[in-house]
This record gives sequence, structure tokens and C-alpha cells, in this order.
Amino acid sequence: MKYIDWLIQWLENYIRPSVKVRTYERYRLIIGQHIKDKIGGIEPDDLSPLVLQSFITELLQSGNRKTGKGLSANSVNAVISVIQSSLKTAHLLGLAKEYTADKLKRPKLKEKPVECFTLAEQKRIEQSILNGKKDKLYGIILCLYSGLRIGELIALQWCDIDFAKGILTVSKSCHDGKDGLVIDEPKTATSRRVIPLPKQLLPVLKDIKKKSDSPFVVSANGKPVSVRSYQRSFELLLKKLKIPHKGFHSLRHTFATRAIECGMDVKTLSEILGHKNPTVTLNRYAHSLMEHKADMMNRLGKLLQ
Repeated sequence: MKYIDWLIQWLENYIRPSVKVRTYERYRLIIGQHIKDKIGGIEPDDLSPLVLQSFITELLQSGNRKTGKGLSANSVNAVISVIQSSLKTAHLLGLAKEYTADKLKRPKLKEKPVECFTLAEQKRIEQSILNGKKDKLYGIILCLYSGLRIGELIALQWCDIDFAKGILTVSKSCHDGKDGLVIDEPKTATSRRVIPLPKQLLPVLKDIKKKSDSPFVVSANGKPVSVRSYQRSFELLLKKLKIPHKGFHSLRHTFATRAIECGMDVKTLSEILGHKNPTVTLNRYAHSLMEHKADMMNRLGKLLQ
């Protein structure tokens, strides 16, 4: 049996029934784009550590099919995960004599710098939306004051907001699929969470709800919008305001940074963001936390004057 033949069986019988649709689609894409033509024709028993490591090196040097340049460490690690999981299952089922893919050396991941908007930029974004006529853009303000991921925002429905208690419940997420928007489970178990909303935001949301003809908080012509189209709307807003481009996820980082600046403790912030534990939050926003501590110390220092 060729490796690609086993990969197809593994994907359909062991992965598809046990993971989210998005994970299945990502694995299928990885197999089709990177594995099939390069090592798919090799027998599993012939995929030695050296053969696989040479393949990984090639991906790092010229694995991007569009540009001919190397794939990112994150992308290569995703390929390695598919290889290791599939070959381990093949070994457990007796389809491969040995399992040696655990000897692969993974490329080191580089933590992306956290980008957020300045307070002045944030105010300009908010004012432009509040003074405009596009109700769907109010989702951007909601992200600035809740830290929602874009998939969580697009999947959010009015029934997820309790106006009496002033809370928002995150119980689902979404992504763009081949046939339209795919509503799925949240990213992780801790992504299921309840977020208290600023009381100043509630009247704004109530007004949007009155005018809405959709169960979704973010909609256009009564229908939910796609993730990509909403990202594009955000890009166009920044361009209009002549604010340097930053990804949509920067809204989440901006919320976290403002929360730290206001004195929110790391544990509370971690729970609101849906992180696995406070250590993740601490590592990601260490720079902002240090700046906040320095500011607090400077304030204390003024007492000495």
C-alpha cells in the first residue's frame, strides 16, 4: 500500500468522525498540497526518519507552491503532525512495521509580535463606525470591548446576549467553508465562556437589534456575513481612516492591552479571552504588563516628590 492510499483511508475513517470540520478540511488540504506528490507514492515502511526529515527540509526551503519560497515553521509543523499521526495509526494497525516519525525534528516557532491599535486609533475607529450607517460594522466595536475572535463574532446570535444581565455567551464559532459559512464548536473547551459587557455598550447593541432582521448580530441583508468579507470590510475601514493596516485579530489584542492598562488582573483577562490558563495570557502580553507595572511604579514614585 502506498502512503497516499493509507492517508485517504486514515483521513476518512479515523480523522473525519473525530474532529471538527475545519480540522478535517485543513488535514485534507495539507495532504493534497504538500504530501501527495512528494512522498505519497512511497510505501509507509520506506518512510525512514532521513527520508521524512529531507522532505521537511525541502518544505522549509521551497515548500510554498505559490511563491517557491519556504513554508513557515507553523505550516511545516502542521504537516509533521499529519505525518506523525497517520504513521502512528498505521503502525498500531499493523500496516507499518515500525513507527519512527517521532524522530523528526520540528522547526522552532517564532512568536508573532502582538499588534494593537493605539488609544487614539481606537477612538477614530469607534467614532467612524458610530457616525456611519453600516450596522454590521458595530461588530468591530463589540470586539474592542469583549476580545472576541472573528469566528466567534460572526457566529454570535442575539440570543447569546443577555441584556438584562449584561453578559455575552460564547458557545460557537465559524469559518468559511466551500459551500458557505460553517458554524462549529468553539476553538477549545476554554473558549466556551461568559463575558460581561460594558454597560455603555448595551444601549448601542439594543438599538442595532431593533433594526436587525437576522438572528445574527453581524449580518447584511438579513444574512450572516462570511469571515473573509468581514475582514475585507475592516481592511477598507482602516484604509479610509488612513490607519496602518493590522489584521482583524489586532482588535482582540487591543482589548487585552486596554484591559491591562485599566488594571485588570491576568486571571480575569485570561478567562475573558478564553485562554487555556493565565500563563498563556502572561506570555502573550508580557510587554504590556511590564509597561503597566512601570507606569504604576512611576505613580508611586511621585509620592516621594
